[in-house]
Amino acid sequence: MVLTDKVYFEQYRALIGKDIENLVSQFDFIEQNGDLGYQTQVSAVYSSNIEGNTIDLNSYMNLTFAKEKFKPTKEIQEIEDLISAYKLAQETNLNEKNFLKCHKLLSKKLVIASLRGKYRNDKVGVFGQSGLVYLAVEAEFVAEVMKEFFEEINQLLSSAITIEEVFYFASLIHLRFAHIHPFRDGNGRAARLLEKWFLADKLGLNFWKIPSEKYYKEHQSEYYQNINLGINFYELNYNNCLPFLTMLPNSLK
Repeated sequence: MVLTDKVYFEQYRALIGKDIENLVSQFDFIEQNGDLGYQTQVSAVYSSNIEGNTIDLNSYMNLTFAKEKFKPTKEIQEIEDLISAYKLAQETNLNEKNFLKCHKLLSKKLVIASLRGKYRNDKVGVFGQSGLVYLAVEAEFVAEVMKEFFEEINQLLSSAITIEEVFYFASLIHLRFAHIHPFRDGNGRAARLLEKWFLADKLGLNFWKIPSEKYYKEHQSEYYQNINLGINFYELNYNNCLPFLTMLPNSLK
């Protein structure tokens, strides 16, 4: 899979791509979604919820409003760390170095210090109720695969592409990253942040406000089902990627 190849773009455009410009124009970036700071909190809460964090948005916001400040629990701290990662991304250029800095922030409560902001050095799989459902690329190849991954992202960032293509590639970046699974933990949170970072880098700061994390949480079963394209990194069938790619623009509806 080469990100810059537009193998599925015409099918994507027929399904939803041609509607994206209209969906964006109808999306109220100001009235419906509050300021960027609040929407960043919303994004972090829902992205954490997808990973099993039980603190809902209402509870989190009320804790931030509370006059009495308590020592944050592990789950609260996970959200706070992810907010810090989003804020760093919003203030910096999208590249591999800055992305690793974001992982270092968001993974403070997820992995030991030596693994934060570092690619994994061991085998990792994704497990479901029935056992192993996906085996990621071997640890010894992660750094090289990620180098190529960011070279392709850099090529896209420096290219003039349409808004339809931006959404298409943002989702494909999310999907491909999830399949590489380069970290010991924090891959899902990092993938969703990366998707939105690419959008905002190409289309503007307001695109951090898109409620993609909320949409993925509300369609969590579908989200995981659509990511699952094969049993291991070498047997992924991207011919089945369109259901996942259409989820991001659907979050605007």
